[in-house]
Amino acid sequence: MGSSGGAAERSPTHRLFGTDGVRGLANADLSPELATAVSAAAAGVLAEHARAGGRRGATTRPLAVVGRDPRASGEMLEAAVTAGLSAAGADVLRVGVLPTPAVAFLTGEFDADLGVMISASHNPMPDNGIKLFAAGGHKLPDAVEDEIEAHVRAADSGAPIGATARPTGRDIGRVRDVPDALERYVAHLAGATPTPLRGLHVVVDCAHGAASAAAPRAYAAAGARVTPLHAEPDGWNINDGVGSTHMDVLARAVVEHGADLGIAHDGDADRCLAVAADGSVVDGDQILAILALDLLERGELADGTLVVTVMSNLGLHLAMDEAGVSLRTTAVGDRYVLEELRAGGFSLGGEQSGHVVLPGHATTGDGLLTALRLMARIAQSGRTLGELAGVMTRLPQVLVNVPVVDKTAVGASPAVTDAVAEAEAELAGRGRVLLRPSGTEQLVRVMVEAPTQEIAGEVADRLAGLVSAVR
Repeated sequence: MGSSGGAAERSPTHRLFGTDGVRGLANADLSPELATAVSAAAAGVLAEHARAGGRRGATTRPLAVVGRDPRASGEMLEAAVTAGLSAAGADVLRVGVLPTPAVAFLTGEFDADLGVMISASHNPMPDNGIKLFAAGGHKLPDAVEDEIEAHVRAADSGAPIGATARPTGRDIGRVRDVPDALERYVAHLAGATPTPLRGLHVVVDCAHGAASAAAPRAYAAAGARVTPLHAEPDGWNINDGVGSTHMDVLARAVVEHGADLGIAHDGDADRCLAVAADGSVVDGDQILAILALDLLERGELADGTLVVTVMSNLGLHLAMDEAGVSLRTTAVGDRYVLEELRAGGFSLGGEQSGHVVLPGHATTGDGLLTALRLMARIAQSGRTLGELAGVMTRLPQVLVNVPVVDKTAVGASPAVTDAVAEAEAELAGRGRVLLRPSGTEQLVRVMVEAPTQEIAGEVADRLAGLVSAVR
């Protein structure tokens, strides 16, 4: 994608949508012109799908919900997205600064055809992105993204914006704000929290992001005593040394405040990591283990199955096997977890990074919902987070990103295949090896789990050296 921002400069072979929407440097890769084109095309395409599926009449306007995180560039991109939607004939409900899962929820709540979240999640402030949700608040399938991209490229060539000709007069979309959007979302979260939090003291790191207003309010409403941390966004400080990618800050704060636990969110609050009272980090795999056993005990773990990715720690597999919970494993990415959850009708899935999905209450990963369910388990069980997290033992894990000339050649190399088999034989069921090509860069990720950090590091370094030598 070109860096000067013109939509016409995108490479014809470069896919516009990545693993989580359209993302890039704001006002360069992700320009206002591109934001306008994407939103207009999405409105047209999803409106056509709604009419074909009987959700909308031929003369009914499509409806879109638009939210953002607090990045300064979000103000500019919100204006561009809103212009594109209304230019395509869609009415727009602006919900302001809210977490990504709140926008997904409100898309369903308002029976909208489209939800748009303007955020680059955990990326640094200069980046921004556009995440799209279909009716009901579900992420878009690849085929629909490709359809939207085809309309964007057609617009580059001079075709009318969106899927049809631009409306005029009374057919231009209208825009209004939703002043109670946050209250609606907090009420939804309250309804999904099974146990009052009974004064649990939680320190919440909001990453100066979209959780800054929502998380403290939601946790307090559920009965917790809340100490907010990094909840003063100024447009530039989002994710700046804080949040779920900098857990040491929260760990120190939890110990200093004598809190029961800490919760860390990323910039758009679709993920959640935690810290126990002693400052130890509780990652997404441990959170999944705690919630899986909670749902199993309640008789709510559908088919006794948990959905995880190939990057989940072997310790989670061992703990779930001991508890009688089956695992379904997907490729890396919350969209693949979501696809498996929907296809199998399962009730819990997620990633080590803290993206956790509870389909009975949310259509996408929701960091606030995850935190509330985790705290409810603490309150209901009378056990500390550290005790609950002890259900699984994390095996030491080493991940090495290896630059390569040709990712395909690495996968086809007999020497690499033999070396991986030899390493797995050495570990003899006490660890595992995973080689995974990056989806966006000329990298192969070498991941090794082993009984000790030293063994994991030695095996990973040995395989990384072999991988880097492949030509």
